Amino acid sequence: MRLGLFTAGYQYRQLEDAFRDARNFGYDYIELWGGYPHAFAPELDRERIRAIRGLAGQYGIPVEIFTPEHNAYPFNYMLGDEKCRRDASAYLQLAISKARELGAGKMLLSVGHGESFRSPREKRQRLLRTLEELLPAAERENVVLLLEPLTRWESDTCTTLDELQSVLEEVDSPFLQGICDLVVPFTGGEDPADYPRRLGSRLGHLHLVDSDGVSETHLVPGEGKIPLKKILRDFLAAGYDGTATIELVTNYIDCQSQASKKAIENVKEILECIK
Repeated sequence: MRLGLFTAGYQYRQLEDAFRDARNFGYDYIELWGGYPHAFAPELDRERIRAIRGLAGQYGIPVEIFTPEHNAYPFNYMLGDEKCRRDASAYLQLAISKARELGAGKMLLSVGHGESFRSPREKRQRLLRTLEELLPAAERENVVLLLEPLTRWESDTCTTLDELQSVLEEVDSPFLQGICDLVVPFTGGEDPADYPRRLGSRLGHLHLVDSDGVSETHLVPGEGKIPLKKILRDFLAAGYDGTATIELVTNYIDCQSQASKKAIENVKEILECIK
């Protein structure tokens, strides 16, 4: 597996620190968080794009995935009236074009929390309508969209493998793939390895983290309750050997370098054991 560093936890620091750590600790690529102050899509002008691509070249660490902030601010395409949804869609279409300019071949989309007064059918239709609007931009820019279910604390629309698979079957496009964040199936009582078994080539990415089992908190691999050795062995046996971002998010925001170093050391040790 190729291991990536997610930059959200570096938001109190210079973006260059994330690239430097990625090189020094042995990561293969960057998953770039698209929020202030580093890479908010509407502010990614030519100068900023050039600076980020310069960091990628300087440190030999490419930006392979762009993950624009869109679960709570400034947009959540699952919330608000139709104008809110259209505004969120326009923002994400812009982010797709910025992903291409950054050199990223993939962009991640989460399915955020909808509104409690809407029916499950209304929420699903809103999700499908938004995806159908985004896919022409993805095809034009040659950027694959990665659709990520969230935990039941973060979403009320797509939190299971069944729901993800259903969406992928209805929106059948080579520019739409699924992603497994290990915390989601683990806290939801599912076997994470069912993602590669059932989705096959339509599983495009993995968020490799640990979990306490009772919250959405993302922990350093090896410091939670997920049986990572078994799950990673099962992923490999099911044919998945793609990108795996160690998604530490903000739980270690005051000690991100130490956590990033420990995380990849633990993961490499596990992968070595199951070869």
